[in-house]
Amino acid sequence: MSIRLVNYESKYKDSFKNLNKEWIEKYFIMEAADYKSLDNPVEYILQPGGEIIVALYNENPVGVCALIKSDHEKYDFELAKMAVDPKYHGKGIGILLGEKIIERAVTRKAKCIFLESNTLLNPAINLYRKLGFTEVKGFESPYKRANIQMALILTS
Repeated sequence: MSIRLVNYESKYKDSFKNLNKEWIEKYFIMEAADYKSLDNPVEYILQPGGEIIVALYNENPVGVCALIKSDHEKYDFELAKMAVDPKYHGKGIGILLGEKIIERAVTRKAKCIFLESNTLLNPAINLYRKLGFTEVKGFESPYKRANIQMALILTS
């Protein structure tokens, strides 16, 4: 299977939203913070200094992941809105997206990447651990569903 990772373009807006909405609604409910980023990815993610990567298979979007710029004193970016089409689970797309997002953060001299998730999403938590994220505590979340927070320290 040949996956190509590309930068977000407006033609991927519906895919970015729908891929995320699918997993969120399968396990939880969409929240205000979801709509904010999924309905307005340019304004909420890209313009403030973030990035979105899209995984293409035969030129069809099958996965997405965002790197959201943060003004938080303890982390530079948040890994967010990672989603892979369920038909393509288990094919390594999530790890490709995660590695690319981390690479982009390193290129931008980030010291720490943060993420929030839920322990019900065991495959996602395992993926984050494979990428080097470890559990952290003490951050306020805009999501009711978030019950685990993780960070990846990129420099000491």
